[in-house]
Amino acid sequence: MRATLVVVVVSLLVAAVPAWAHHAFAAEFDQNKPIKVQGSVVKWELTNPHSWIHIDVKGADGKTVTWMIEGASPNNLYRLGLTKESLPPGSVISVEGYQAKDGSTRAVGRNIVFANGKKFFLGLSEAESGPAKP
Repeated sequence: MRATLVVVVVSLLVAAVPAWAHHAFAAEFDQNKPIKVQGSVVKWELTNPHSWIHIDVKGADGKTVTWMIEGASPNNLYRLGLTKESLPPGSVISVEGYQAKDGSTRAVGRNIVFANGKKFFLGLSEAESGPAKP
């Protein structure tokens, strides 16, 4: 009986390792640093566990800087109606989100606003945003 209990406990601990490895919002991003940037899509990476949108943003000094915007998993975005064709290179979008704590040009996205005005939630629930129709 004791051996069975040890096996169960060890199994649960091993299963929990991926959960520990997954970052929390507060570990990387600062809720006190909201951002809103507009630019053109350079690349959209549909990778697990999170998607990444790379956009070129022209700064106040006229220089272009590439921002990396983290979004939900590809599966969640597909369920909400965003497909790999929704963000072709060159598309102009606005992104609202929160900047990385280190001050880099990296952020977690909350919303995308397409050129046609459609707002799309970059999170997990269709009820919060509705399907995307770029």
